[in-house]
Amino acid sequence: MKIVKTKGIIISEHNMGDFDKMLTILTPNLGKIECLAKGSRRQKSLLLAGSQFLCFGDYVLYKGSDNYSMNSCEIIELFYTIRVDLDKLKYASYITKIINDVTTENQNNYKILQLYLNTLYVISKSDKNLEVITSVFRIRLMSIIGFRPQIEECVICKNKDKLEYFSIRDSGLKCNICGKQDGSVIQINETTKDAIKYIILADAKKIYSFTVPKTTQKELEIISKLYLNDCLEKEYKI
Repeated sequence: MKIVKTKGIIISEHNMGDFDKMLTILTPNLGKIECLAKGSRRQKSLLLAGSQFLCFGDYVLYKGSDNYSMNSCEIIELFYTIRVDLDKLKYASYITKIINDVTTENQNNYKILQLYLNTLYVISKSDKNLEVITSVFRIRLMSIIGFRPQIEECVICKNKDKLEYFSIRDSGLKCNICGKQDGSVIQINETTKDAIKYIILADAKKIYSFTVPKTTQKELEIISKLYLNDCLEKEYKI
């Protein structure tokens, strides 16, 4: 067996036998891996806390022929605040389901993991609107995994002025002329346009460092939800 050391966060857990768990851990360099935590459900197990859903830590694993086995874990963050708040847990579970679907084994997941952790920290530590947090997450994630919308100019005529619509079908902004010919567009205000640009282009640590009025919050919610569902060809519900 090979010893592997990695940071990671547990995105799913399933009981096995009387005392074991099979975990799915999202790591920055190994991708999404399956890991056996033997005896972790025993009350005195040293793996008890480190094998829970949403636990982020430094893991020491043994790599076998079929999967990994957990040897030890030094916990970095348990996201306890999320665990004891049903609303926060609901939204955290929603983004985790999406993360699970867009990640695979042997994939460099650094940017995805960074976004996921940043989002969980904001859900856990702040009082920001959960719908706004989720909207930002969806738009940023799509940009990371290859579905970045066109935000600099109209996706049809390349006009940089009067970008008043977001097209789900054509993945980006449209001017007031081209937008009227597309049944999939959502009309947006200037603040929403600026917010989308900020979410896509801002430094990873600052993507939640802005506030917008309620009209823009609603537009971001609708756009991000429809755009993610269209890109991933699946309807996600909170």
